[in-house]
Amino acid sequence: MTNQPLRIALFTGLYAPFLTGVSVAVHQRVRWLLEQGHEVFLIHPEFNDKYPKQVGNRPMPGLEELQKFPNFSSYAFPTQPLIFYKSLPQPLSYKHWSDTKLLLNFQPDIIVVEESAQMRGAYSAFLQGYGRAVGVKYAKQTKTPIISVFHTDIVAYIKYYLGSFFFSLLRPIIPLIVKQVSDAYTVNVFSSREQLIKYNNLQCQRGEYLPYQGINCEKFHPRNICYDPIPGDRRPTILFVGRITAEKNVTQLIDAFPYIAAKIPDVHLVIVGSGPLDEQIKRRAQKFKSGITIWGESHGTELLGWFARADVFVNPSVTENFCTTNNEALASGTPVVAALAPSTAEQVIPGHNGFLAEPNNPADFAQKIIAILENPELKTAMTQNARPSILDFDWSVCQEKFEEKLYQLVALSNKQKVKVN
Repeated sequence: MTNQPLRIALFTGLYAPFLTGVSVAVHQRVRWLLEQGHEVFLIHPEFNDKYPKQVGNRPMPGLEELQKFPNFSSYAFPTQPLIFYKSLPQPLSYKHWSDTKLLLNFQPDIIVVEESAQMRGAYSAFLQGYGRAVGVKYAKQTKTPIISVFHTDIVAYIKYYLGSFFFSLLRPIIPLIVKQVSDAYTVNVFSSREQLIKYNNLQCQRGEYLPYQGINCEKFHPRNICYDPIPGDRRPTILFVGRITAEKNVTQLIDAFPYIAAKIPDVHLVIVGSGPLDEQIKRRAQKFKSGITIWGESHGTELLGWFARADVFVNPSVTENFCTTNNEALASGTPVVAALAPSTAEQVIPGHNGFLAEPNNPADFAQKIIAILENPELKTAMTQNARPSILDFDWSVCQEKFEEKLYQLVALSNKQKVKVN
């Protein structure tokens, strides 16, 4: 028996033109669901004149691409800039807009909430945000299944920004917060087994592992070397791609650079991305002249070219959740050196497709990078192993599993129709 298409309401706190891994993943997920014939109602953050102009000028795929589908509809909820990061949005509270009214009009078979903690206000220590669990009031009224998709290790963010001492003071209440946030949903899905174990230990309710965080392995491919952004430059290239924020630990790459350059004088570190620490990173990179390139944002075939061009991809962040850029690098045939943290050990197999470095240790990071660049045979083997190691996380494979979970939840539900007045 063929499954009937679903009516899916999908809330997300991040979407184009706000540049994050969540935004990109949500767009790809919605597009895939539409291609399968499902009806999708996307509830996403509004872009307005409170944000820097360059945010709105990004060449990111977004609503225009989805509006071609007759089974697509959308609503932009009111937002304001995040207190600590003016280029990212936070929803205005439920006093300004109603998730329940939107859902009453659409009558979904299932509700998906991407990054539910962020929408509630966790990114701003609950000083902003919707102020209550998104989509839950309607779900309870109608017995509609509602799924929370976990993207960000918010506990790691809290620890990173507050430091160990203040985090230790908050530590006793964190399980209470995790329990309250997760208990609102039918199921909370994690793309990392390690993150699931961590949050289960923090009293997460109804958490499940679901490998939904895939990438397009046909798009990210070694053949993209044809888009090399710096053709003719034969220097060994170390690449970072991501937001330039404190929790991404980009400064540690600059700290590691002198160690690497001492062994490999012509090495070239390229930092691709943007964020609040742009100016600080540029100032620190100046003393290394052409050894470090602060490229800024990159999109389209240029970005594909960077992933294929790099000799080593580096990721010093300890707050990742099955990091998309790690997978994109591996699919492009590029070995990865990443900080040892929950989920990175599920992507990087030391000595096979890269290395795991001691967190917050630039010298160890440097040693791992040097080990690859100084050993052509090891680098060749890692390059050959990189792409096969990630093919199980091709986007279509992951989304089929996600779709299957949606059907399971709908089949188990006792959804009731609610009359719209």
